[in-house]
Amino acid sequence: MQKDQPSPSRGKLDRQSWLLLAVNALFIIASALSGTFIGVYLWKASHNFAVLGLFTLLTHFCMAVTFWTAGYWVKKGHKMMCFRLGIGMSAVFYAIVLLLGINAVHYIWLLGIVQGLGTGLFWLVFNVIYFEVTDPDNRDRFNGWTGIIGAVAGMVAPWCSGLLITRMAAETGYRMVFMISFGTFVAAVVVSIWLRNRKSEGDYEWKLPVRIFQKPHTAWKTTLGALAAQGFRESVFGVMIGLLVYIQTGSEMKLGNFTLITSAIAFLSFYAAGKWIKPIWRSRAMLVGTIVMTAVIIPFFFGISYKTMLVFGIGTSLFIPLYTIPMTSAVFDLIGQHEESAKQRVEYVVLRELALSAGRVVSMIIFIITIHFSKAPIVLNCLLLFIGCSPLVSWLMMRRNFAPKPIKE
Repeated sequence: MQKDQPSPSRGKLDRQSWLLLAVNALFIIASALSGTFIGVYLWKASHNFAVLGLFTLLTHFCMAVTFWTAGYWVKKGHKMMCFRLGIGMSAVFYAIVLLLGINAVHYIWLLGIVQGLGTGLFWLVFNVIYFEVTDPDNRDRFNGWTGIIGAVAGMVAPWCSGLLITRMAAETGYRMVFMISFGTFVAAVVVSIWLRNRKSEGDYEWKLPVRIFQKPHTAWKTTLGALAAQGFRESVFGVMIGLLVYIQTGSEMKLGNFTLITSAIAFLSFYAAGKWIKPIWRSRAMLVGTIVMTAVIIPFFFGISYKTMLVFGIGTSLFIPLYTIPMTSAVFDLIGQHEESAKQRVEYVVLRELALSAGRVVSMIIFIITIHFSKAPIVLNCLLLFIGCSPLVSWLMMRRNFAPKPIKE
């Protein structure tokens, strides 16, 4: 049982857990409404993969800096202020896009910085609160609900956005979508008022990452490597998949349909995985998920089309819960395993996010360098396969950490 929680949840979620899920839902909906199309919006203005790569690289780099520096303020008791500021900065991002319009492509540096600050603050505090309101008994269930929310948002929001963009004049449709996202972020700030601001103990340890690597034997070394491998995949695939669908179809509505189909499948798979995955099954579940997530990239070598994109999207949606739920739950169980790490939950959440960001930054640098030399389909396919194999690295590094640990009362 976690040291900072006096009694077990017996697998149930309490009011604070549901409130956190509600804030997460609003944030995800706002992001899904516009996030699916911001890449397309910038692509239509530039027709340059490098521009999108630079925007994403700046975002991930600023997120990493935000995680490390904002951890101090979260530890000092300003958690909810940082949380609301993160949501607010995400709203400001879309306000800037609305203000600049199509000229936003010339301010990639500004967009990347604001996006990185907003998402960094939000996910830092979200993960700290997540650790505080869950325990090993209900963590898989919470992660299942998080996946369900993401899947429902992915079903409804991008499809509605695609409909608005195609039914209205293109620029007007995009502006309407960005305005709705702005309003949804504001609603998330309002709901966050009811979340409890639990106090953290002690002073913020700036050098925790250095101390962890100086330890001769610690599960955190392999865990950080696994997290970096997870981020390695997320970065490039987050940029390329939606954009490739748009390039193949030339239609925002088709992109909306793609996300509707894949998210509907993800909804069912996250529901099943969150309900039935138990800690003892995490290693096997994650292995199956990683193998399939890698295998569904192979059809790209027979030609990238809307059909092969669907094969990839459906296969990934079916099996990604088997990868992400065990991965996330195991990392936070590791934080709660000892009283010292539970008290330093802010620093360990920062450490987790820094590892993810490191993987994201490295993969995006590789992406930018690769497309500088060649944009040939075979080169892009080999790049996607190389990056897409990284979940297998995560499993190899995490498999020993899935072994059940004795729980001290």
